[in-house]
Amino acid sequence: MRTIFLRLACLCALLAPVLTARAANPYLPLWEYIPDGEPYVFEDPDHPGQYRVYIYGSHDTMQSEYCGRDQVVWSASVDDLRNWRFDGVIFTSRVDATGALLRPDGQGDVLYAPDVVEKTEPDGRKTYYLYPNNQAGGRQSMVARSDRPDGPFEVCNWDPANPRRTVGPLGFDPGVFIDDDGRVYGFWGFKESWGAELDPATMATLLPGEKPRRILDKGPEGFNFFEASSIRRIEDKYVLVYSRVQDQGEFGLPSSNYNLYYAYSDAPLGPYTFGGVVIDARARGLNREGRAMATASPNGNTHGGLARIGDQWYIFYHRQAGLTGYARQAMVAPVSISVTPGPGGKVEISEGEYNSQGFELDGLNPLEWHSAGIACYYTGPQLSVKNRGGNIFYGSYIEPAYGVWQPGIGVYEQTQDRYAGAAGDPYALEINHNPVVNNTPGSVVGYKYFNFDGARVRRLRMSLVPKGVRGRIVVMADSPWADQGGTRLGTLRLSGRERPELTTRRVHVRAARRLQGPHALYFVFEGDGSQDASLCDLHAFVFTR
Repeated sequence: MRTIFLRLACLCALLAPVLTARAANPYLPLWEYIPDGEPYVFEDPDHPGQYRVYIYGSHDTMQSEYCGRDQVVWSASVDDLRNWRFDGVIFTSRVDATGALLRPDGQGDVLYAPDVVEKTEPDGRKTYYLYPNNQAGGRQSMVARSDRPDGPFEVCNWDPANPRRTVGPLGFDPGVFIDDDGRVYGFWGFKESWGAELDPATMATLLPGEKPRRILDKGPEGFNFFEASSIRRIEDKYVLVYSRVQDQGEFGLPSSNYNLYYAYSDAPLGPYTFGGVVIDARARGLNREGRAMATASPNGNTHGGLARIGDQWYIFYHRQAGLTGYARQAMVAPVSISVTPGPGGKVEISEGEYNSQGFELDGLNPLEWHSAGIACYYTGPQLSVKNRGGNIFYGSYIEPAYGVWQPGIGVYEQTQDRYAGAAGDPYALEINHNPVVNNTPGSVVGYKYFNFDGARVRRLRMSLVPKGVRGRIVVMADSPWADQGGTRLGTLRLSGRERPELTTRRVHVRAARRLQGPHALYFVFEGDGSQDASLCDLHAFVFTR
């Protein structure tokens, strides 16, 4: 009877619709592009005593430029980080203090990386202040207010002398912090780090007698501040996370600001001590010859902040998808933080790992379908791919799939609901999906990590679109290369005669039966002909028993 039950359970699992893990990186739907995400744990206004994690970021909807003209918020219960909920549009900047349109075409300001603070009023009520980071003349310091963390937010710092301008010193990438004593501090800057104490009565203007001051100068410690100020208090220390320009040759790689570093202090406005790297979105690694390389996008920008959810600290940040930098996805990594209390005490933050797990801290389930777009390792030979600025060099990369606004539904949705598998295939993949494309010979696509405890898998099913190129996809565990500890699990062969349509292929991976615990998975693309033609578009995969 037990054998029959297990067979039925396996059959049901095989016949179920294909799903994408909801807590994997990127942790929001793969068609949603929320860069610059600042995470905060706030009480759920609809369920007092329950708490949710709210993500406030810019919104890459313009597709040909950074960010967008609205800001939205997503949230999840602190007890269930697998289920993220779209809470709607929280802010747009289209009208001035009189209600007149700010622009003749009716469009609003572009809104860049925002921040939010929660203020407790004297009567105990909670008020939320959003700093939406408009980059329009006279409105760079805009501040908006709401009595709910999910908005909507209304501007509260219009200039009394000019209804189209706002008052306050805050500039690019504002980060705002309310200390335990109620004092308010603002941080901002692009290539120069600035900070000042704000007036708690306005939450926008300087405290009387206060002047902005430099916070992180380059100095002998090499702060190398670029942008993305994000401030937190951790025990008795103040921790400033920011994007830093790494010097040429650091870690053996070219200069880049595609990272987040931290500095710490005994006081909100410093002086600060250099800490170190919190996340490097290039996913630093080594190539087959042992030389340093970027194992994900080689360059870009990133922005985010720290949040403690339960007993675990996380760094939230974003990565680049596609080739333009205008489809940035929300990412997360666990970190550990230790504080030596007292004056001059030290803050130590471990470097987070760029991975595919996201909130699945024990590893991804190999028996669930996963979109290829959760790859955390994608690299290849020096082959030229066109982007808007000319030629750049990539192998495999993640292709964006944008959502569209559905006003009647009130949610951003993918353009299509789902797509079907091959003819006669009982599977259908939800469109929460990014394919990995340009898989030329020499490219490698990888995932960290799958937990194989109890899985005892025998086969791998791969959904892909062949491109008429003869070659192989070698499936490896732990490393792409056998001479560096990798285990060859199986090989999918492409004849070059397959139709260029979505199909599902099976690969025998009997060696995977012996895998236990977390293991990295790699697809290594090998060709028998042209070195500059992609073997396939990789869409999704699942292990089966």
